[in-house]
Amino acid sequence: MVSVTSVPTTAEAQPQQPEKESTTEPDVSAAAEPVKIKVSRLRWVIVLLFSSYSLCNAFQWIQYGAVNNVFMHFYGVSAFAIDCLSMSFMVTYIPLLFPVAYLLEKYGLRTVALLGSVLNCLGAWVKVGSLKPNLFAVTALGQFFCSVAQVFILGMPSRIAAVWFSEREVSTACSLAVFGNQVGIALGFLIPPLLVPNIQDLEELAYHISIMFYMIGAVASFLFILVIIIFREKPKYPPSHAQYLSYTMEAQKPTYFKCIGRLLKNQNFMLLLVSYGLNAGAFYALSTLLNRMVIFNYPGEEVNAGRIGLTIVITGMAGAMISGIWLDKTKTYKQTTVVVYSMALVGMVVFTVTLGLGYLWVVFVTAGMLGFFMTGYLPLGFEFAVELTYPESEGMSSGLLNVSAQIFGIIFTISQGQLIDHFGTLSGNVFLCAFLALGTLITMFIKADLRRQNANALPNNVSMWISILYHG
Repeated sequence: MVSVTSVPTTAEAQPQQPEKESTTEPDVSAAAEPVKIKVSRLRWVIVLLFSSYSLCNAFQWIQYGAVNNVFMHFYGVSAFAIDCLSMSFMVTYIPLLFPVAYLLEKYGLRTVALLGSVLNCLGAWVKVGSLKPNLFAVTALGQFFCSVAQVFILGMPSRIAAVWFSEREVSTACSLAVFGNQVGIALGFLIPPLLVPNIQDLEELAYHISIMFYMIGAVASFLFILVIIIFREKPKYPPSHAQYLSYTMEAQKPTYFKCIGRLLKNQNFMLLLVSYGLNAGAFYALSTLLNRMVIFNYPGEEVNAGRIGLTIVITGMAGAMISGIWLDKTKTYKQTTVVVYSMALVGMVVFTVTLGLGYLWVVFVTAGMLGFFMTGYLPLGFEFAVELTYPESEGMSSGLLNVSAQIFGIIFTISQGQLIDHFGTLSGNVFLCAFLALGTLITMFIKADLRRQNANALPNNVSMWISILYHG
């Protein structure tokens, strides 16, 4: 059974009218009608559906990089050109964040979900039209549509968690929402090397590529139809006191641009913005260049390169889920974030040292350790940001974190790629280790100003929270 609690509204502060003589119902003017706090059974369906089309989009991000050398041969382009197909996701996100965040605030979750899923579907089918070696521009166009779809996806996890889940489930729900993206990356590492072998015959290669493209087009279409039928804007009742307060303060929220300004003036959030970007940017660079790094040290191991990427993401999903459950139970956001970030640095150092030893099984082990902490950190950053910035828009705080990640991702991917080409994989990975060390140091200076937790602890003081959070 789902418990239902009630929160008195600010109407209690109004003078009471004389009590009417009635034996049936109390006079509504004598006391405010209680507001129901109740979670919806549909919440798990919503987060699962979002995770599914996020999975499909993430697969399309990494599907070229997972078999970088094969697509270089098929389209007759350079390694950098294939890397650009992955980097297009990072480049597109930066200018489109603010328009999409505005749409999320103006029109809500359902509209953004529909736009994200339809663009993802469109991109998948455009790629089907690029099955000839001279049609690299067409496949780049399809990837562009998918990259725009990603802008409508990446900022959603914390918003879905806040709108649909109780305070006891919100971190776990955010981890589940991010979970789909990570599964998509995992499958993006695993499936392309299996479906698209490294062969010289271009016609046969086109046939194998077509299987992958048609498969993704069918899945994306099916998920778009499900979003149309199932996805809802919000539940009938607020699932938590913090969400009820958010509804109550809706009319008093600052304008869109004032919200951005307030976030940029939040010192703790700005520190998290940089540290999150360094970690996620390192993950994006590692994912994009993993195939090149493994083949550089272990020639002919394209399939195992994909499996190593799969290992990184699967252990990362485990790390994300464990972190989310831990946060829901302990609410130790600062401590957990520092520990996970520090271990991501340790994992990167160990991976760097062991990559060139000549033992592929060792690389699997160290890559798994790296993924557990580096990928497991991503939902932690989202949830910590929501705590530090409540009651500002979850979509905006997550969006700014993702902008930071995309900027650092572009810088790290290009820089590490050049270092690998000129000096080898060791120098490229040492480059990432240095910036992860910087990110760990920055994380230690973030203060645990857990505003959402404070709002849940004092749910009755609505007017007090409006004054403190919006007027200082």
